[in-house]
Amino acid sequence: MFIINIYLKFALIALFLGGGILLTFLNGFVWSWPLLLIGLGLLASYFLLGTVTSTANLIQTMDFDAAEKRLNLTKFPGLLYITNRAFYYIMKGSIKMNQGDNNGAEEQFNNALNLKLPSDNEKAMVLLQLANINATKNKWNSAKNYFSQAKKLKVSEGQLKDQMNQFEKALNNRGQMKAAQGTSKRMQMRPGGKRRRPKMR
Repeated sequence: MFIINIYLKFALIALFLGGGILLTFLNGFVWSWPLLLIGLGLLASYFLLGTVTSTANLIQTMDFDAAEKRLNLTKFPGLLYITNRAFYYIMKGSIKMNQGDNNGAEEQFNNALNLKLPSDNEKAMVLLQLANINATKNKWNSAKNYFSQAKKLKVSEGQLKDQMNQFEKALNNRGQMKAAQGTSKRMQMRPGGKRRRPKMR
């Protein structure tokens, strides 16, 4: 997919709109409308698409600092086409997680979950991230709830399936450990035999 460098796009928007406006004053609208049309088209693509695609490329290369700077060039996320808006929040959440800001990541992933995600793979990925965040906060009921929602979806991506299997094993292991800890506590509390009193001096 061909992607125009965002800084080049800004320069072209300024060039075509500025040139069109100037030409309108000098020679009238008849001569300036092609420039204005191209400029408005580029401006509309910025508002509808933002910097989501180019940011995704940076996240794939694990360059999260550059990804954050690029994503911040999308000044009006509320105007993005709904699918791009969902990916905007997903990438925002991924960046927050990389920075160790779980609360911020949770907020962004919930924003994405409230929008129309393109497929069950993306929805399951968001739910799995929310489950993982809640697990790190020891909110196990919330983690299980998010994970159970993810399991109901038709996931076709192999890597995502593996991640879900790993998370399920972690949940099961935690349950076994909790049961073992409970049994151990009951055994310690069970009365058995007389306690020796300390010698009086």
